[in-house]
Amino acid sequence: MSKIRAVIVDPNVPGRLALSEVTAPQPASDEALVRVAAISLNRGEVKRSTSAEAGWQPGWDLAGVIETPAIDGSGPAQGARVVGLRRSGAWAELVSVPTNALAELPPSVSFAEAATLPVAGLTAYHALLKGGSLLGRPVLVTGASGGVGYFAIQLARLSGAQVVAHIRQAGYETLVKEAGAQSVVIGEDPSGAKEYGPYHLIVESVGGKTLGIALGLLAQDGKTVLYGVSGGSEVTFDAAQFFGTGSVSLYGLRLFDELRFESAAIGLKRLLSLVEAGQLRPHIDLEASWIEIADVAQKLLDRSFPGKAVLHISE
Repeated sequence: MSKIRAVIVDPNVPGRLALSEVTAPQPASDEALVRVAAISLNRGEVKRSTSAEAGWQPGWDLAGVIETPAIDGSGPAQGARVVGLRRSGAWAELVSVPTNALAELPPSVSFAEAATLPVAGLTAYHALLKGGSLLGRPVLVTGASGGVGYFAIQLARLSGAQVVAHIRQAGYETLVKEAGAQSVVIGEDPSGAKEYGPYHLIVESVGGKTLGIALGLLAQDGKTVLYGVSGGSEVTFDAAQFFGTGSVSLYGLRLFDELRFESAAIGLKRLLSLVEAGQLRPHIDLEASWIEIADVAQKLLDRSFPGKAVLHISE
């Protein structure tokens, strides 16, 4: 069988990530083969790679060109520029992708821009959908300088929300204001956000003390959508205040579960139309060749930069 190069977990190399030859994918009838041009890194897959078994192939986000269309006739045609995602194994030269997880790129959208959208963009998109109509309503975004947070700020503003961003480092204030945050709260926890609340929707990724405080900032009928726990998984909160506020809720969002109800192709198409119109701007802080995967992954874990890291698949 033919071989391709892919990123795999190798416990014997620094950073545990390396390029290696693997067997070329054999697509199912509803999958297209994509020749990958660019990939994007997310904390979830990188964190898993630090403890995953040898040979595991990480990777969610990819952008590239359809090399072989799906046999069942679904999805983009041969030669189409596309963006898509997989549950794992997207960091490879050639990847089989279900056609319901692919969207065709407008001519003005680059592979690098597109590669930032699948996990970070779709997570922000689905988190905001949980809030229903956001017009004129206050929305708090924690972890606002990260990939999901940066998209969430922009999408919330496009929906007419009054957006408050919580960040821990003052150096990122300009970044989140440029994304559209009207107010910025800086500090280890979002206590200062009380001034601008209570909130109809809180998009939360930190967990721990931050989540405990956030639950106390909700308005009646408000909702906190939790998609990460980078600050800790154990939470203490004022339960009496929480249920006493009235009809408030906490929703745990896992992107691949959300995609059972609406395919990635639908959300990606919507996000791409906004990028094409200049209304949604991916923030790429680091671009490099994929041969630097281990170094870039470590920088992501070390929080050496906000925004997204994109790697280009080189020959």
